[in-house]
Amino acid sequence: MAKILVIEDEAGVRDSLVDILDAEDYIVESAVNGEDGLRQIREFQPDLVICDIMMPVLDGYGVLEQVRQDPALATLPFVFLSAKADRQDFRSGMDLGADDYLTKPFTHDDLLRMIETRLGAQQALEQKTQQQLDALRTSISTALPRELGGPMREVLNLSATLAEKAATLAPEEVETLAKAIHRSAQRTARLTQNMLLYAKLERLHLDPQASRHLKPQYTDRADVILLEIAEALATDYLRDDDLDLSLEPFPVPMSEGQMRKVCEELIDNALKFSTAGTPIKIFGIYADGQTSFSVIDYGQGMTPDQIANVGAYLQFDTNADSSQGTGLGLAIAKRLVELHQGEIIIESIPGRQTIVRVVLPS
Repeated sequence: MAKILVIEDEAGVRDSLVDILDAEDYIVESAVNGEDGLRQIREFQPDLVICDIMMPVLDGYGVLEQVRQDPALATLPFVFLSAKADRQDFRSGMDLGADDYLTKPFTHDDLLRMIETRLGAQQALEQKTQQQLDALRTSISTALPRELGGPMREVLNLSATLAEKAATLAPEEVETLAKAIHRSAQRTARLTQNMLLYAKLERLHLDPQASRHLKPQYTDRADVILLEIAEALATDYLRDDDLDLSLEPFPVPMSEGQMRKVCEELIDNALKFSTAGTPIKIFGIYADGQTSFSVIDYGQGMTPDQIANVGAYLQFDTNADSSQGTGLGLAIAKRLVELHQGEIIIESIPGRQTIVRVVLPS
């Protein structure tokens, strides 16, 4: 049965709540003030907290503020209980992250209905989180081995060929094999680096306080970087003629290295998931204190669900071939842009077109 903690300084109200919840077979504990309530939250680990606002030692707002600052308690259902029904009080509680607001006096049915609703919502959230974790496990067990396996097999096969036939190969043939081995090794190294980078970005994303202390950085001619990367990647894919560029000078509020990473991942995706001979369009403008650039391809496309669930290791189709990838590059670009108060907007028609638009303040 669900565990509920009641934090209330009025003995009569507290005892009444405990009696009602006991009668409904909930596991109940109580606290007489906010400080005692915080201690009980950590020791009792309730599934839901019902907390009065006006209390001695530490009021309800103070309790909720500390609860929401603890990552382990960030999603704990928290309901305010108060005789105050002022709109401003209600708004203050919701702004701090309260899930509901029960006003005294309340009926037996009001209380139980509220509890059922909050616990139901929490259960739905936990089920969704579990589904995401299951999808993550599946993606890690399928996408990553496949993504790493391709270039590693190439390295093994090509290096074996080189070792076996080196004495009989012409210098230019040795060079060709060596370059192919190097390209495959680079693919493996890039995926490994991306995994480490994404882990770092996720830590910053989950700790807004840490990201606020990042040193502000600025790149004045980001368009030059975008052009350079687009041309280099198009050459690597033997698709120089597919590029369609229209770039005005524009700045971005991020370092050159971060800008390069965003551009590299977005353009590489566009090239990887479209067919040679189809255009890759790249536009960039600066207007009204805002930078916007877009990468457009006419290839595989994405469904609305795929767009909504962009994240690390997201494998869109577990039966797809190795070109499907891990989704890690797009997730990294998204996190980097968000870290600099920007956003990535994705519009796509499956099987026809994908537009990835980056918007950043100047």
